[in-house]
Amino acid sequence: MPRVEVQAPLDVTVLRSGIPDTVPGRSLNVCERGIAAMLAGEVVPGEAVGLELHLPLVADPVRTRALVRYQDKLRCGLEFVGLSAEQRAAIRDWAKEMKSEAPVSATAAAATREKSADRAASEKKSSPGDLPPPPKKKRRWVGWAIFWIFLVGVVVAAAAFWWRWNRGWEELESGLKSPAVASAEKPQAQVPAEVMEKLLVHKVEPVYPAEARQANLQGIIALDVVVGRDGSVVSTHALNGPDVLARAAMDALRWWKFEPYRVNGEAAVVETTVAVEFKK
Repeated sequence: MPRVEVQAPLDVTVLRSGIPDTVPGRSLNVCERGIAAMLAGEVVPGEAVGLELHLPLVADPVRTRALVRYQDKLRCGLEFVGLSAEQRAAIRDWAKEMKSEAPVSATAAAATREKSADRAASEKKSSPGDLPPPPKKKRRWVGWAIFWIFLVGVVVAAAAFWWRWNRGWEELESGLKSPAVASAEKPQAQVPAEVMEKLLVHKVEPVYPAEARQANLQGIIALDVVVGRDGSVVSTHALNGPDVLARAAMDALRWWKFEPYRVNGEAAVVETTVAVEFKK
């Protein structure tokens, strides 16, 4: 069969593991029986494929099945299978017209080359690995990438929320204040213990530790206490006594409440001394 040299865009559909995969390419020459083409991927001799060919000056593309007859790197030969009589006649008439109108066909071929630049692989002697992947695979990869980025963001946000929540409860349970608040509540005056005792509105008795009872530990624990502007205990520091009794005294004082001590009519942060007695 006489062949017509023409560079026309085409799509070859191949089944890969039961999933159709479209490989773009361009024709080299065409006749009634088949086509020589350059594809942006490898096909296997003897493999049946679907083919869609866009011939110059033809409105409707040629859609048919084909059989791979040979393959060399990116170049392959395809034999039409199941081509109808109307399709064969259309290709034959097209071939005659292309031969009689060579200048026109050259112009049409140049136009189709420009249109197929985005669809087919560039004409260079390279391996298939250098060619861009099919559009469907690229969209699938982008979708998975977005999903994993979203999942990592959710995990990071959840971890940050848990850390802040846990830290807040630890500070609440230990009675600690943030560094900014602590630095802002430096004592403005030293108030005698008997004066602050008159301002005491809520008192929690310390728990006598069982280990201190067994060791027969008892006595008076003196503590240096800082009271905030709102009358709450900001910090405590034991000045004497065993550690077990000192910890029990500080745990109780953390919940004490005073009326605000005022300096020049304004509530102030003050420092005082409190004594707590432990005895059987």
